[in-house]
Amino acid sequence: MNKNKTLLALCLGTAIAISGNVQASTSSGYTQTRYPIVLAHGMLGFDSILGIDYWYGIPQALRRDGAQVFVTEVSQLNTSELRGEELLHQVEEIVAISGKPKVNLIGHSHGGPTVRYVAAVRPDLIASVTSVGAPHKGSDVADLIRKIPEGSGGEAIIAGLVNGMGALIHFLSGSPSTNPQNSLGTLESLNSEGAARFNAKYPQGIPTSQCGEGAYKVNGVRYYSWSGTSPLTNPLDVSDAMMGAGSLAFSEANDGLVGRCSSHMGMVIRDNYRMNHLDEVNQVFGLTSLFETSPVTVYRQHANRLKNAGL
Repeated sequence: MNKNKTLLALCLGTAIAISGNVQASTSSGYTQTRYPIVLAHGMLGFDSILGIDYWYGIPQALRRDGAQVFVTEVSQLNTSELRGEELLHQVEEIVAISGKPKVNLIGHSHGGPTVRYVAAVRPDLIASVTSVGAPHKGSDVADLIRKIPEGSGGEAIIAGLVNGMGALIHFLSGSPSTNPQNSLGTLESLNSEGAARFNAKYPQGIPTSQCGEGAYKVNGVRYYSWSGTSPLTNPLDVSDAMMGAGSLAFSEANDGLVGRCSSHMGMVIRDNYRMNHLDEVNQVFGLTSLFETSPVTVYRQHANRLKNAGL
């Protein structure tokens, strides 16, 4: 059933792309990349729940001007490696369905390390990797939570609550993942020590300096990143309070969950958008800053960047 849902979603993405090509006369071609764009969500993410998309309005905007876009779904809570393996299976299906030999991966938040894993183990399938607000060197929020003693009752209670949230999202979204929720695996992937271990195994695109850029191209794969540094952006957005609370864990500029320097990977397009962690995927319901470029526009600009790079 879950596998069938994945195949159905991939086929639907292909049908939409073909439809877009038929209507090419009305498309500017601005976002028409050579290879399909594949979107990978972050922690507690999903493809769509009750008609609400995780990537709010973004796939449609990219398709409108020529991009072939696939929205994936992996474990809501698990290690970067396990999520990466789940994503790799979907990438292989997308390559088979689309008829294109490679894809352009874009990962938000924990989706950043997830797409990096896929590019590291199968660079032959990947044209580019882009991370958006991803904690490549760990998150101070995860470090703060990790101070709860391992094996303690407090850790068990919090892990149970978070796993419950993940299980609910998994159910509501009809997730194709068959792996159990693993919030402690997520925590170990997103704290600074776990991120350092992951980077030692998969260093592609990661800066060697504290806040520099990484290699722009490794094993034929282009690497890009961008992020925001404004936890509070719209008084009408109920999620701003959570982002504001999360920002208290940091001593550097951050988006509420990820620090500015930790978000760097490959070519840093920009690391100070007036966006918080959820604004980076145009949430909640597009309530983002009125004084910043729309997140949807940023994704369109990046698709055009990939197109101009022959990707």
